[in-house]
Amino acid sequence: MVEYMVGVDGGGTGTRARVERPDGTQSGRGSAGPSGLAFGVGNAWVAVLNAVNQAFVDAGVARPALVRIAVGLGLAGVHNRQWAVEFAEKNPGFGEIEVETDAFCTLLGAHQGKSGAIIAIGTGSVGEALLADGTRREVGGWGFPSGDEASGAWLGLRAVNHIQRVLDGRRPSSDFARSVIALCGGDRNGLFAWLATANQTTYAQLAPVVIKYAASDEVARGMMIEAGNEIAEVAAALDPSGRLPIALCGGLAAPMRDYLPEQLRARAVNPHADAAAGALQLIRRSIGYRTKIS
Repeated sequence: MVEYMVGVDGGGTGTRARVERPDGTQSGRGSAGPSGLAFGVGNAWVAVLNAVNQAFVDAGVARPALVRIAVGLGLAGVHNRQWAVEFAEKNPGFGEIEVETDAFCTLLGAHQGKSGAIIAIGTGSVGEALLADGTRREVGGWGFPSGDEASGAWLGLRAVNHIQRVLDGRRPSSDFARSVIALCGGDRNGLFAWLATANQTTYAQLAPVVIKYAASDEVARGMMIEAGNEIAEVAAALDPSGRLPIALCGGLAAPMRDYLPEQLRARAVNPHADAAAGALQLIRRSIGYRTKIS
């Protein structure tokens, strides 16, 4: 018997969980480190369990046995079917699980399960649309470093390429460049050491510096404008008709709005809820369907 339902949004920077009773009472929230499957299935489950445990603490109730919990999970990396299958097979004991992409859970939360489109911009980026006939369309989400345009990692990669040129003398220095250099080892040798261990999350940690200096530095501003144009390209591919409501979601959605082309900025809407709420909706749908046919 399911006593609690949990929705989990897991990405390359962190994991967020929402827990509630089937009737929506006794809700709580928790967070933990990254649970994107690129970090390893074992690490993902550790982060998920930590976030779930924290959510029960926040709700003020003792966590029951996992078998009495149904969990919906929207995770980065689910596109890799091998990773997704391995993750589901290593379920530590939850009574019910449903695993989907983080983009689809973001979409469910943003438009309350109705038709619409989202572009999620955080450590990575992806666009997804749910059409009126129930079909889905996805754009991007190819992963770092080959894809994830306009994401935090994408911005960080460009910032690092810029400071490499500055350190070489190919471009002039600036307060922006010096701030990035300071975070990446402080000098040429330090940058080589930083590069040797940098991953998607590490690059994304530089995005706030780009955003901070975009108002005063031409290079940083150019990166943000380029990101805005990339987002517009994703939006056009998701919904060529331009009729669907489109929500910008994720940690970088707010700072990106000012750099969107005017036409897209005018039609963008605020999401109704987050991806963790969408993951709750995912597991509710799953259990409801199975209950009807059993």
